[in-house]
Amino acid sequence: MDRQSSLTERPIGDLKVTAAVQPATEPSLDAAYGLSPEQANFFKAETGIDDDDDLRTHILKVQRKAYEIFPYLCIRLGIATLPQYENIIKLGQQRPDAILLDIGCCFGVDARKAVADGFPLRNVVTTDLKKGKPHHNLATMSTDTDILQEFFHMGHALFNTKPETYPINFVPGDAFDPNMLQIVPPFNKPPSTEKPDLSALTSLNPLAGRCAVIYASNFFHLFSEKNQLQLAKALAGLLSCQPGSMICGEHAGNWQKGMFYKQHEGMRIEMFQHCPESWNAMWDDVFQKGEVKVNAKLDEVEKPGLSYYRLQWSVVRL
Repeated sequence: MDRQSSLTERPIGDLKVTAAVQPATEPSLDAAYGLSPEQANFFKAETGIDDDDDLRTHILKVQRKAYEIFPYLCIRLGIATLPQYENIIKLGQQRPDAILLDIGCCFGVDARKAVADGFPLRNVVTTDLKKGKPHHNLATMSTDTDILQEFFHMGHALFNTKPETYPINFVPGDAFDPNMLQIVPPFNKPPSTEKPDLSALTSLNPLAGRCAVIYASNFFHLFSEKNQLQLAKALAGLLSCQPGSMICGEHAGNWQKGMFYKQHEGMRIEMFQHCPESWNAMWDDVFQKGEVKVNAKLDEVEKPGLSYYRLQWSVVRL
């Protein structure tokens, strides 16, 4: 079989992912497990599994099931590493009806971490793509398949919960569909309408001007430069105008903006990456001067079988 016929290409967001039809290596999930003591304590408390070996077995079992849908290393716990995390929790505790939106939530791990540390569960909204069919590799995946609602529901398996026992608000949908998330100008005064019932949301549009925190981790880098700007404008319209309200997160970046390529787990991934300077400049096209303060820093992340530059950032209303 020649090289061309042995590979398949499928878009994930705006990423171009090329993978062998039959990958030569098993995903190195065991090597990537590596929980810190703080992370292990969180998972023990939330799953009810106290034994280290039993916890490892449980997490890797769920992760392997997730890998059959799509090979994201998606059991992540990143929100607590953000410099703004303490302020996020304070907003939830001190501002009446402060809303935390986790967009591209995957398993919902970060939202659960915020709740465990004091952000009211009733005021947390998570969102990801709609449900699709599970696929075992890229070769059999339809280009229009939405899969990530599968991951969110697997979060209940990960944490040994059910929707009835852990009623976190989840709104499935496409952030680029105006019926889900319409672009509106950033608010300069509070909305005049009543706060919506978060448990009854069918789109994010009723949250316009109401979110105290919008958390977007490993999400922006799935899209082209043009679509990252569109997404930024859409999220800006959801943000509360109250000082301290923020959009924050992290994703792959680089020292200069452009298209970059990465080999990982038998896949070749092509994505657009911002640098700190271009990321800051993008938000100048979203908010008026003096409305927000943007911070972005780049550092190198080393994981088993994978290294990349991580852009951690925040956009805070003044």
